[in-house]
Amino acid sequence: MMTRALGAHSLARDLGNWQDDSNRRSAARPAYRALAEGIRLLVHDGRIPLGVALPSERELASVLELSRTTITSSYSVLRDEGYLISRQGSRSTVALPHGTRQNGLMFRAHLPDSDNSVVDLSYAAMAAPAEAVEQAYSAALQSLPQFLPTHGMEPVGIAALRDVIAERYRRRGLDTAPEQIMVTSGAQHALRLLLSVLTAPGDRVLIDHPTYPNALEAIRRVGARPVPVPIRPEAGSSGAWDLDGVRSAARQTAARMAYLIPDFHNPTGLCLDESGREELSKIARETRMMLVVDETMVDLWLDAPSPGPVAAYGPGKGSADVVTIGSAAKSFWGGLRVGWIRADPALITRLAGARAAVDLGTPVMDQLAAAHLLADDELVLARRRAELREQRSAMLDALADRLPDWVPTIGSGGMSLWLRMTAPVSTALAATAPNYGVLLAAGPRFGVEGAFERFVRLPYARVADDLRRGVNGVAMAYETLAVDRDLGEPRLVI
Repeated sequence: MMTRALGAHSLARDLGNWQDDSNRRSAARPAYRALAEGIRLLVHDGRIPLGVALPSERELASVLELSRTTITSSYSVLRDEGYLISRQGSRSTVALPHGTRQNGLMFRAHLPDSDNSVVDLSYAAMAAPAEAVEQAYSAALQSLPQFLPTHGMEPVGIAALRDVIAERYRRRGLDTAPEQIMVTSGAQHALRLLLSVLTAPGDRVLIDHPTYPNALEAIRRVGARPVPVPIRPEAGSSGAWDLDGVRSAARQTAARMAYLIPDFHNPTGLCLDESGREELSKIARETRMMLVVDETMVDLWLDAPSPGPVAAYGPGKGSADVVTIGSAAKSFWGGLRVGWIRADPALITRLAGARAAVDLGTPVMDQLAAAHLLADDELVLARRRAELREQRSAMLDALADRLPDWVPTIGSGGMSLWLRMTAPVSTALAATAPNYGVLLAAGPRFGVEGAFERFVRLPYARVADDLRRGVNGVAMAYETLAVDRDLGEPRLVI
């Protein structure tokens, strides 16, 4: 089996000014040590995926303008620390040291005794717009009698909802017929159906890195293997997606499918620009890889709307190489378990056949309620976006006050901030935070095999007072880890 290799120029780009950083911290630190540390941090940040081969010593020495002895010494340090695995007859591949996930900083979490004082920042979902949802279900109840004489099971969804969803795509510039829509029981159900039809055990699936944790779990459950391609938030929407990396990874791994979130990406909130969407569609065609685009956050733009569906950028504005997933859960309410798939009619037929082994359709009442909400959603969504803007500002203000050293990625939409901390303590922080009234999802949940220990996702989907309390609790938990900001490593306070 061919090992995916990391290019020397890509590694040099991600290392940035590693020599300058090293000189500021310790003028006496040898270059090989500084280089090893820079590579180690990239592994923990998810910038270097596990299992890839680092560039050859000769190639990296040439690009970094260092002696080959320096590169050899750096690789030796990484090998001794467990970050490189060497096998006879093959190149060394990137790994995490044994036991990294349980790094000795885990605490037993004791929830406060309370009275609803816990701020749950482990999920990105808003409370329902109660009046709108109640009206939708009232309207659904009025429409229900026409379905009662039938068996009530619709594997592809009721016509009324499929019509509404198809019209929404048409308004966004993507010609869509109801026959191209399948209604599912949420976006997660949609992805699981697609994985069951499009992949087999052992197949590779390209993913953004970081990505949505439940998508990672779905990929693993079908026996497929996620292939991470790093997102680079510092490059902004025009460069955050490494499209050359997507193309290279697709070719090197012969990936059957890619699962990407270009619309207000979870967890960063970034949005891929027009040229990137066109290039992404082109890559799918060139590599014959099915591109599954998750649009569950598409309605939650805060600074500027999405440039349009990725499928609209293919030939004939409806490429069969691009499948789109949507959902009502993030836009309206997580308790409304209605999602959908937009795909070529032939694929919809295959999905309908595969669905019989899982379920026989989404509940009719929920579909009718979703059709009511989606048909007239402008006012509700405008209010939701206004709330999220205010809440994002409240969280940013609180972070600037309590955790000024943390660097947030501020996307143009979505429900969360992706924050880089000064040290790789995310798992320890998530374990400690409940003692201070906050629940968190650790950064490694959003990556493959322990990446993102220096990152944490903080959703701003709650009211401002809760967010301020949450950030204060996170800050107090962080202080107990006594992070040494010079060494970038945590110490326990006994």
